[in-house]
Amino acid sequence: MKNLLIALGGALAALAVPAAEPADAAAAPLSETIPAVWPLQAQIDALAAQGGGTLTLGPGIYRTGALFFKPGVNLHLEEGATIVGVDADAGYPMRETRIEGETCLYYPALINADGCDGFTISGRGTIDGHGLPTWKAFWTCRRTKPKCLNKEPGLVRPRLLYVSNAKNVDVSGVTFKNSKFWTTHYYRCENVRVHDCAIVAEVIDGVRGPSTDAIDIDACRNFTVRNVTMDVNDDAVVVKGGKGPWADDPAQCPGNGPSENVLVEDCLFKSVCHTCLTLGSECPAVTNVVMRNCRLDGPSNLVNVKMRYDTPQHYANVLVEGCTGRCSSFLRSKPWMQFTDMKGRTDVPESVMDGLVMRGNTITCSTMFSVEQQPYMIFRNCAFDGNAVTCANPGTPPVQAK
Repeated sequence: MKNLLIALGGALAALAVPAAEPADAAAAPLSETIPAVWPLQAQIDALAAQGGGTLTLGPGIYRTGALFFKPGVNLHLEEGATIVGVDADAGYPMRETRIEGETCLYYPALINADGCDGFTISGRGTIDGHGLPTWKAFWTCRRTKPKCLNKEPGLVRPRLLYVSNAKNVDVSGVTFKNSKFWTTHYYRCENVRVHDCAIVAEVIDGVRGPSTDAIDIDACRNFTVRNVTMDVNDDAVVVKGGKGPWADDPAQCPGNGPSENVLVEDCLFKSVCHTCLTLGSECPAVTNVVMRNCRLDGPSNLVNVKMRYDTPQHYANVLVEGCTGRCSSFLRSKPWMQFTDMKGRTDVPESVMDGLVMRGNTITCSTMFSVEQQPYMIFRNCAFDGNAVTCANPGTPPVQAK
């Protein structure tokens, strides 16, 4: 096993710029040339060929396109080291990947690790998506076409981190910022720890990053999020697993799966976040989720139970306790109709929330229950007692099935 320390200069001179230059210094796309092989990718490949090791980046800014880590190769960013994603589409060659509950052709992330058991990212450095030019293009399209999709030509955008089919993953210390799309996405992973990090999408010149989810947990087991600061322009911790009218049928949707055993604790959710903990909308099954002892500094919702009209969803055993602070809504749950597709199914599949317990939380909010319930949305075995909630509008809790 090797440890490779890279500082500015040498083989990386072509992609490194002085550390004094801010990564988001300009709204215009970065000037860039797309090489046959990114220098950092060459170093990753060299470490893999030697049996693995850690790619350590010293202080400086390293511009690169999509990087693909190999089993046994990890990443360490020293304080002052910043990886910056290029803007050119050619920096992210299309490939089969997982996005929005489906396997399809899409851009890879800036940092990709597939089948890398034991993969780690550590240090005090930064991974920066340089999202502002892409954000502006998205909002320009949204103004002229309000229902534009993330998969449409011209709107396809890379994530910042995508880890898939891996066990024993540990991500710590670093700052993820200004992703072009979802910030970090974990698919079919087991035994994951994300801790002591910051995940942010800055508001730059009044422009917010569209769909910059902090942590997307997609068909994963045994997942811990601890002491993470999140401030992104969408949901913070999102539990997913697949979508569609037959999303819970392994024969028809083999890429889908349940998410189980998720712990979120001692985190800080700031004001740009939409929701601290979101179930769905692309998720056929969630079991055993605990969020506790987290602080809220102005996000929209503490919990959002998204129930898609076109997807059978079964959420069970969710506990939220000991959280403090202020938000807009204590609990939100409304029919999720955005971009749904029944694909010929004539009956509406049930969405079930079985066992949501919210207790011991001290929250100041505008509305306690922001709930609009439809017949396909079934709540049972839920409890909301023992909270200290100060609100102008108590709202109406979900009606529970007997």
